[in-house]
Amino acid sequence: MKRFLLLLTLLSLPLLGQAQETYSQEEFLRRYNNLAERVGPSGLGVETLLNKWEAAWPDDVHQLLARFAFYFDRSRQSSVIQLDRDRYLGREPLLPFTDSLGNKKNYFEDFTFDDDLYAQANLAISKAIAAEPLRLDFRMARIDAMLAYEKEQPDMTLMELKYLADKQYKEHPAWEYEGIGSVSGEQFDALLQDYGVALFRLGSEAGQDAFRDFSQYLLTYRKDDPMLLNDLGSYYLVKKDFKKAAKYIDQVLKKHPDDMTALQNGLLMARTQKNTKLEKKYLQLMAQYGETETDKKSAQARLDAMNQKK
Repeated sequence: MKRFLLLLTLLSLPLLGQAQETYSQEEFLRRYNNLAERVGPSGLGVETLLNKWEAAWPDDVHQLLARFAFYFDRSRQSSVIQLDRDRYLGREPLLPFTDSLGNKKNYFEDFTFDDDLYAQANLAISKAIAAEPLRLDFRMARIDAMLAYEKEQPDMTLMELKYLADKQYKEHPAWEYEGIGSVSGEQFDALLQDYGVALFRLGSEAGQDAFRDFSQYLLTYRKDDPMLLNDLGSYYLVKKDFKKAAKYIDQVLKKHPDDMTALQNGLLMARTQKNTKLEKKYLQLMAQYGETETDKKSAQARLDAMNQKK
């Protein structure tokens, strides 16, 4: 929900007729979209229009979504902070900077939140979800807002994601998504995968731990899923816990010897440890099952060179 410059005033827009005038739900939505496009989701005149919309159609789900966008946008305040890291909340710095001693002093955009306004945003989106519980895009909007609000400590986000997973794999609801229609099982799995990656990319210890916990939680439903196993292999590889990394990498390769993510992770792990025997093991698999002929030939050439050094 990007902020916009307030370029127009409500007086210049023919939106609200007489006080007693009301509109259909469709007309309110059209007028809201026109106004929000000009001034942003919480710009001048939006609250007045929302109040009239709510008075006329208190249960209109589009009104609730607009109210959510209004309060969430109002709840955020942007600032610029200086941190000695390369990324913050998965984002690159607005202004990269290194001081005369070679220390990183990067500047990032940050958002602080007004708790009361955020709570009102969460209430509005929760009402929309209650009105249309099969709308997956509504639930995603709440999770996205929660992830932004919690920043580097995604505790509530993790709970919400686990709840969504429980609902999917226990109840198998017929999810709908605006502009897509019915959501397939594969699309849902990919969605959860994306959220796991978002948790990891926060870059904080808590975010990465949430990624691990969520991946392990999903495995209770999707046993032996190679994507989840690869996620955990990558997690432990980053943490330099090579024993656990090998456990997940080999679990994938046992059933999917041509899985390139697992093969590449295995080679990286072996080379990081300077473990020649282990590297040969993964090179042999790459030479046989590599995705391209180049992968296979490169692996075989490396393997031949290592064997000649004996």
